[in-house]
Amino acid sequence: MKSRYLLAALMLPSLLQGQSANPTVRFNTVFGDIDVELFADIAPRTVTNFMNYVQKGAFNNTFIHRSVPGFVVQGGGFTFRGDKFEAIPEDPPVVNEFRTSNTRGTIAMAKLGSGPNTATNQWFFNLSSTNASNLDFQNGGFTVFGRIINPAGLAAIDQMARTPTFNLGSPFDQIPLINFRQGSNAVESNFVLIRTITTVELPPPPTVSAAGILTAANFGGYNEGTPGTYLEIYGTNLSGEAKDWSGLFVNNRAPTLLNDTTVTIANVPAFISYASPGQVNVQIPTSVITSGTVPIVVSYKGRPSAAVNFALKPSKGGLLAPLSFKVGDKQFVAAQHNDSKKFVSNGTIEGTENLPAVPGEILLFYGIGFGEVRPSAIGGQIASGTQLLAAPIEFKFGPASAKPAFAGLIPGLVGLYQFNVVVPDDAPAGDIPLEVIVGNDAIAQQLFISVKAR
Repeated sequence: MKSRYLLAALMLPSLLQGQSANPTVRFNTVFGDIDVELFADIAPRTVTNFMNYVQKGAFNNTFIHRSVPGFVVQGGGFTFRGDKFEAIPEDPPVVNEFRTSNTRGTIAMAKLGSGPNTATNQWFFNLSSTNASNLDFQNGGFTVFGRIINPAGLAAIDQMARTPTFNLGSPFDQIPLINFRQGSNAVESNFVLIRTITTVELPPPPTVSAAGILTAANFGGYNEGTPGTYLEIYGTNLSGEAKDWSGLFVNNRAPTLLNDTTVTIANVPAFISYASPGQVNVQIPTSVITSGTVPIVVSYKGRPSAAVNFALKPSKGGLLAPLSFKVGDKQFVAAQHNDSKKFVSNGTIEGTENLPAVPGEILLFYGIGFGEVRPSAIGGQIASGTQLLAAPIEFKFGPASAKPAFAGLIPGLVGLYQFNVVVPDDAPAGDIPLEVIVGNDAIAQQLFISVKAR
């Protein structure tokens, strides 16, 4: 990169004494905030140099003067006052401290081609991880001294890169300008401005509680799951104020970012249905492995939790059976009568009528985690059409057996199964055990259902 235009000399004394090892700064830009963790632990001189400019306000009301889509966006060198470009006064150059690769979302120092120790005030954001194969080996390697830690920050640099560029003469021959027409005079509103760069205090990183990851409690609350099922993750600093995914679907696709919170499962982004400081609910992506142990990481405002291992299986089904349907030592399933859509009950379940199941009628059961459907479901996608459970399934009302007339995903919802089951004629009366067998294995829930004689 040949984008340093002024000479410089020596390094300034450290301004970081007494501060935390890796401070965070916020670039307030016309495209939103970019939060950057500075690598004072591995590039202390470079961070000290950068923070000196920040403390003086030298980067306030500067602009991105160079944009190469797929490569870098660069700033830190110039302001625009009145109708003139002005170079930011440079401090002495800093000794090169290349130790970290120039991957996507990192920030590095620009320098002259005449030598590695020539960086002063200009910096650039790497748009692509392929930059490492070039910039890590050129001119002693370009010193990476921080990385973007918020998803909105990555979106901001991408928007900068999409802004059309123009040739206003060197060094502004690749300058991105907003609502600009070649040949006209640029005004401040045309520039991709960096309004301020300031230090910020971020909350502590998320912490997942011990044994804090379970499948949805209303569907069994297992400590192992399957792709496509829902997890509840408990801990602290997991997100901001409580919010669900309502209104955040794009092309019937669920969000993977909610309240500045992301979750990865086996390094694959999970779909977030609810996020709050103490609880995050996600759907496991269908693209992850179907068996084995995988790491789960919760990140809030770009700060990750420690990875927590979680076991996956091809099928780990659970029927809707909330705690409110537990009476004494019996956990009743939340089944509905097909005709009335009222819950099956013996009348002892709070808020329900005395409406036991009747042999010969159709009941509706709901579940998660029952595994593969055909045609295949796409994780985070609102179901449509007919997507039937691939594995055979059997419902046993005591000793009496029934196979569902329908077993598959519910159209219009995400990852929720429905089972339409005719109560067997020989089902015994009373509060009887309900067993569900998928393939050759019974689900783990110990459930009951109320049946009366026909």
